[in-house]
Parts: sequence; structure tokens; C-alpha cells
Amino acid sequence: MVALFAGLAANRWLRPRLLNVDDDEGMAVKDLVGPLLTMTVLLLSFVLVTANGSYGKAEVASRGEARALDQLVETAEYAPAAQRALVQAHAVCYARAVRTKEWPAMGDGHGSPAPSVWSTNLRESFKSLAGEPVFGMLVAADNRRSDEREERLTQATSSIPSTIFWFLLATLVITVAALGVCLPRRNNRGQILTLVVITALLTTALVIIRDVDRPFGGIINVAPTAITEAGRQAERDFTNNHPSAQLPCDSDGIPRTV
Repeated sequence: MVALFAGLAANRWLRPRLLNVDDDEGMAVKDLVGPLLTMTVLLLSFVLVTANGSYGKAEVASRGEARALDQLVETAEYAPAAQRALVQAHAVCYARAVRTKEWPAMGDGHGSPAPSVWSTNLRESFKSLAGEPVFGMLVAADNRRSDEREERLTQATSSIPSTIFWFLLATLVITVAALGVCLPRRNNRGQILTLVVITALLTTALVIIRDVDRPFGGIINVAPTAITEAGRQAERDFTNNHPSAQLPCDSDGIPRTV
């Protein structure tokens, strides 16, 4: 604001002394639209890169969690039969709960308590193995799974504050309106068509930013493919090792009632 008032004051009192031109000469509105359009494009690019970075981190965390869970199941093969059955069963139920309960909840930007039930059961099943060589490997794999899940939940929230998004929207509105003001009033069919295309491109960019900023919701989203496959492999190992045993959860990861 200080720079604005200083510039206007200089225009009023210093311009006549510095420039020997008529008072009606100067920059037109169309000359000011160029910098405004440049600023708008730069803002869009910066925000799009930020949103895309959050999307990439969410995808990496989802895959890392699935790999950690798969490693946990494979490590359980070195445990005694009773503990192995518990670890693999709880891993299956954890994967189901993440896929059916937590993934839809992350579309709204928050998690679900359903997987926490099975992660707690996993840690409980480790206690009887304390002092065994496999204990440290199981704990390390479970810690990695927990870290990846926390990162996934962190990326489920919007990385772009609402204030920035609405500021960007206001900038787009002002830019398009300013471009419309600068159009000629006659023989302007080509210019209007170009402005429509520019408006559509800017709007599409804003919609993509809004969609990518929600990695687990919208059209461009991270699917639970990795955790589903990890759960399927865990279920296969559990069934092969304990064909007569029953999983402690249903297909949605909900604990079965006794």
C-alpha cells in the first residue's frame, strides 16, 4: 500500500517534471493485464507443484505401508506356530480394515480407528516372543508399518490452505475479467474465442489442483491396490499354514463376535 500511494503521488507531482509528455499519455489497461496474467500463471504453477508433491508422498507412503506389512507377514514365518498364526491373522484384518474403513474416510481428510484395533493386537502378539531372535525383526517391521501409515494419514489432509486456494480463485476471476475489459467491442469473435479457451484452461488447472490436493478422494486418487495385494498375500500364507483356522475378522476387517 505504501508503494501504491508513493507511485500515485509521484505520478501526480513528479511526472510533469521528469517527463515532457501529455498528461493523457501512459499505460493502458491492456498493458497492465500482461503482468497480472503472468502472476496468475506463476501462482497456478507453484500451487500445482505443491499439490502434486503431496499426492506423490501419499502414494509412496501407501506402497511403503504395504511393503512393511508384507515383510511383517514373511518375518512371522520364523516365529512359533501359535504366534505366527496370530501375526498373520491380524495382518490380514489390518489390511482389510485399511481398505474398507480407513480409505473411504481419508477421502474426507481423516482416518479411521478400525485399523488401530489390529495394530494393537499385532503388538500384543509380539510380547510372548520377547528375547527371541525374531522379536526384533517383527518390531522393526511393525514400526515401519506404523510410520508409513502415519505419513499416509498426514498426506490425506489438504496441503494447500483454504486461504491460498480462495486467493488463487480471486486472482483468476480478476485476471479473466480484466482480459474481458480489454477486448475490442467490434469484430471481436476471435478474441472472445481465445478468452474462452484461456478461461477454460485456467479453470481446468484450478480444478486439477483441488482434486490432486485430496490424494484419496476425487477423480485423481491413490487407490488401495498395494494394501489390498498385501492383505491377499497375508491371507494366502495364513490359509496355507493354518487351513482349519478362522480369521478373527470379517471381510471388512470388523472383529468377529464370540
